[in-house]
Amino acid sequence: MKKKSILLDVDEVICFSGYLELVNEFLHTNYTIDDFEEYYIDTVAIPDEQKPQFYQFIRTKDQYANRETLPGALDAIKSLSMYYDIYICSDCISTFDIDDSGRIFKNKFDYLHKLIPEDVIPVKNYIFTGAKNMCIADIQIDDLVSNLNPKIPIKILFPSYHNKNVSEDELKAKKIIRAGYDYHTGWQNVCKILLSPKILELNLDEINKRREQQ
Repeated sequence: MKKKSILLDVDEVICFSGYLELVNEFLHTNYTIDDFEEYYIDTVAIPDEQKPQFYQFIRTKDQYANRETLPGALDAIKSLSMYYDIYICSDCISTFDIDDSGRIFKNKFDYLHKLIPEDVIPVKNYIFTGAKNMCIADIQIDDLVSNLNPKIPIKILFPSYHNKNVSEDELKAKKIIRAGYDYHTGWQNVCKILLSPKILELNLDEINKRREQQ
């Protein structure tokens, strides 16, 4: 039987990219990820008058050189790959440096290629795009509600520092499953959801029927 497909985000799902470390290096601070509730850390941490200098500073850096792979991510992805075809679906565009965004594509690709074996997620399954709404699969895992495609039947919100306050009413209305509140155990919860008999027993016809009903 054909495997069901997963669209898998990278930043704040597989890893923290190292962006915060660059903020700390620039400001000479010791922020941790849990000090923030806003997705865009620089808008909160960097004073407006220092933003041009910060953006110039970060252009010279590899955000994935000091990345932090989230607890259990690789083992969970390996386990899921036995039952699902997994596709990386991630944005690489820097809104403040579009002309040089190619370096982010390369840095993210290099990190993923070194981390994930080819027989788990082949490089042909890497989708780098800012238009996730154009991508369809049976399942999607992302840390941003706005990235979860309504047309995908099983949508999982991965827990992160910036989405703890998303209401249960909103998730219910959008038919989104929350994989807990703590990113330390997020991958454990994803596996509990996607490796449960209830989900594994859904065949592709049932998945497609759910998609048509949304």
